[in-house]
Amino acid sequence: MPATATSAISGHPLPSRPPLAGWPAVFSVMLGIFAIVTTEILPIGLLTSIGSDFTVSDGMAGLMMTMPGFLAAVAAPLVTTATARFDRRPVLCVLMLLLALANFLAAAASDYWLVLISRIMVGITIGGFWSIGAGLAERLVEPASVGRATAVIFSAVPLGSVLGVPAGTLLGDLAGWRTAFTVMGVLTVGVLVMLFVFLPPLPPARATGLRVLGGMLRGAATRVALLLTFLIVLAHFGTYTYVTPFLEQVTHAGGGLITAFLLLYGAAGILGNFLGGAWVARHPRGVLGLAAGLIAAATLLLPVLGRWEAGAVVLLVVWGIAYGAVPVASQTWFARSAPHAPEAASVLFTASFQATISLGALAGGVALDRTSPSTVMLLGGCTAVLTVLAVGARFAGRLPAADGDERP
Repeated sequence: MPATATSAISGHPLPSRPPLAGWPAVFSVMLGIFAIVTTEILPIGLLTSIGSDFTVSDGMAGLMMTMPGFLAAVAAPLVTTATARFDRRPVLCVLMLLLALANFLAAAASDYWLVLISRIMVGITIGGFWSIGAGLAERLVEPASVGRATAVIFSAVPLGSVLGVPAGTLLGDLAGWRTAFTVMGVLTVGVLVMLFVFLPPLPPARATGLRVLGGMLRGAATRVALLLTFLIVLAHFGTYTYVTPFLEQVTHAGGGLITAFLLLYGAAGILGNFLGGAWVARHPRGVLGLAAGLIAAATLLLPVLGRWEAGAVVLLVVWGIAYGAVPVASQTWFARSAPHAPEAASVLFTASFQATISLGALAGGVALDRTSPSTVMLLGGCTAVLTVLAVGARFAGRLPAADGDERP
């Protein structure tokens, strides 16, 4: 980033900032995404208690998980284009306020339909905040630190799984699920204050309209980024969503051991996130291809080696490291496919990622009902292999490169 940058909308120079001045802002955005991720997947551990309180079936209670992803995919382009000419700082603050209200509404809901309304609010927040926040690293720190800053922002994803959800589930068990959502609401208010204090003014560098997004979709490199993201996220969430039934039925692990396994998986994901962030700036294709290869190996070997606890935990650690690098690698690929429209790239990244999360969980559930947990793992592994082949096709020059990608 040069000493000054110019907003394509206002025409005024955007001031430069000292190298360390942007790090509090980076951590504020990271905590915002942490609050979003934790809120999004918090119902996983509270599904049964929420369903019994409102006397709804497990399938109906599952709407709390499927709705936010699909809504986020729709909200990502709509929210970002609707606010295209607004400073991004107040937009992020308003979205974080919406998340806090969603948590408080869920905690106080007297009927299940109010809980579902709160999940609609969560989906809108995911789509808008991710689309804007995911690509902010390059505007907050100097160029040499962008990779590390991006990794810090995306570390919120495994942190939400490792710290947020287990803590929320434990709190729900001890004090009730409403208390868990209340505490999340208070935490979100704290993040809102941090965003207000630490984020600098962020005039939109370029208006992200539907025409800009349409132009990106016509770009061959963007379509490759969409294909790769679709394949690897489908492979992951089509299998990981149902890793607990696998560990119960195939590994025959108890509840406490499964929790320990998943905590190790999450810790490995944090490591993978920072390893990916360190290497992705120079080798985006290599990071994504290696991550897909490791996910393929872990899921394909689980039905064989996962019958034993030692084999299962080793493969889960490998899987965690691999998937930890996926979000930062995918975001980087999108950014390089449209270097002059970073926010539009984040919109497409968010929409495709969130839609595929829901689709992967749905497809994995259908397969699980008709086959077995081992078959689900094999199907996911085959999908991950397709991702490796697609990255290999890019290496062979058969698919277009992202701008700035290393050449074979």
